[in-house]
Amino acid sequence: MQLEVGKILQGKVTGITKFGAFVELEDKQVGMVHISEVSQTYIDDISEHLKEGQEVKVKVLTIGEDGKISLSIKKAMKPAPRENNGAKGDFKRGNGQNNRRQFGDRDQKPLNRPTGSFNPKPSQQKSNISFEDMLSKFMSSSDEKLSDIKRSREVNRRAPGAKRR
Repeated sequence: MQLEVGKILQGKVTGITKFGAFVELEDKQVGMVHISEVSQTYIDDISEHLKEGQEVKVKVLTIGEDGKISLSIKKAMKPAPRENNGAKGDFKRGNGQNNRRQFGDRDQKPLNRPTGSFNPKPSQQKSNISFEDMLSKFMSSSDEKLSDIKRSREVNRRAPGAKRR
């Protein structure tokens, strides 16, 4: 049988490691399923999801030039039906009435939307300071910070019985 990227096959788990599982496909070819490709959820211990000898459905992700086969169990599964928890496209109010104005609903009050146009804040004016001036200002502040750090380290290195100034 010829392997192709994107093909969904049946396989048998032959080995489990902390980073994934090895799956034997038809024609005695072995591919690896990385731990991140086992389930849609986070997996800490792969042995909680797969056992040696278990039959699994896998999708071929890549076939390397060196013959390594990368597989995915989660991409071979049918996607679970998604619940709509008020996400994009859900315009229902708590009472079940549609919040969108329908064509022909002229007696319906329009949605409360702010009037006017969007006025972003004007960008800050660029000062006429030259690059050399900015660099010298940065260097002086950097030197001050370094001297403060050195001073605080010296205080911490004093003997435990020494007085602090």
